[in-house]
Amino acid sequence: MRAVVWHGKNDVRVDDVDDPRVEEPTDAVIRVTATAISGTDLHLYTRLWPVMEEGDRLGREAVGEVVDVGRDVVHIAPGDRVVVPANVACGWCLQCQDRMYSQCETFQALPARLGAQAAYLRVPQAQFGPMKVPDDGADFRYVLLAELLPTAWQAVEYANVRPGDTVSVHGLGPVGQMAARIALHRGAGRVIGVDQVTERLEMAARHGVETVDFREVRDAAEAIADLTRGGLCHAAIDAVGMEASGSLRDSVLQATGVQPDKLAALQSALNSVRRGGTLSIAGVYGGPFPMFPLGDLFDKQIALRMGEANVKRWVDDLLPLLADGADPLGVNDLITHRIPIEQAPYAYEIFQKKMDGCVKLVLEP
Repeated sequence: MRAVVWHGKNDVRVDDVDDPRVEEPTDAVIRVTATAISGTDLHLYTRLWPVMEEGDRLGREAVGEVVDVGRDVVHIAPGDRVVVPANVACGWCLQCQDRMYSQCETFQALPARLGAQAAYLRVPQAQFGPMKVPDDGADFRYVLLAELLPTAWQAVEYANVRPGDTVSVHGLGPVGQMAARIALHRGAGRVIGVDQVTERLEMAARHGVETVDFREVRDAAEAIADLTRGGLCHAAIDAVGMEASGSLRDSVLQATGVQPDKLAALQSALNSVRRGGTLSIAGVYGGPFPMFPLGDLFDKQIALRMGEANVKRWVDDLLPLLADGADPLGVNDLITHRIPIEQAPYAYEIFQKKMDGCVKLVLEP
């Protein structure tokens, strides 16, 4: 079969690989009908996380048709249409019982890839993970349930957004776009989005988000203070993570050859929150950060929540919205590209470089 394979930094290819098969009683094999490139995939693609070895397969988001199951898999059967959560979880450990599936005690250390960008996929722990979705020809939408939409929903949940609240979203990539829309859907009075990519800003504005163009202001938090007449936000969502760049401090660091200011988005989000507010971190951070703004968090009495999405926990909330023909979350205006999987190298390039107006990209085997 054909699959997307990592060959080095910024070098992915579509190679012939062995077909997957059921190896454990808890396995399933699906024929992939839609997959996607996530922000986590980009971290691996660019080797921001140095965990990849040549020949590793990429991808952690997939929808497809079940073709085979192990003897312990009873809730799905060949012919079913399923979405595969990006979290591999056992379903029975203490963390899973608390619905903290990304912290599964059995599989939490599994590498951040399933090999989902392929014609077929072996799904571990299929006795728990895969979830049925309608077989209505909208797999390119349901693939968003594998990670993106639950990440955005959890970000809003963790932000403790209440009716009428003002919320800032820092980073209007796919997760930031959906976090902003979900916050409004759940009753936020105002959502202010910050980014520096024209197409992202325009997309957010189409869905009722007030936008701040980071290229046109000295400080995003100051611009938000002006928009709120000094009131700032009840909550902020950092949807950027450690790939942040573009701050004044960052430009100085870059000019002197020092590594980028990876906390730029976090600091901007923190500065936009009023005292006693909530900061929710959906963007990925890895490794130690000695300049973490602990003093500011303490001084402002900020509640802080973060972490990888517990995908399966939020699907029951999201599936009715995704299946609704009225498209209440505007998902049809999120997926900007549907590309054959054979063009994966091009797809990775335009997604990583934000070319051709690419916001969210789906690969179709």
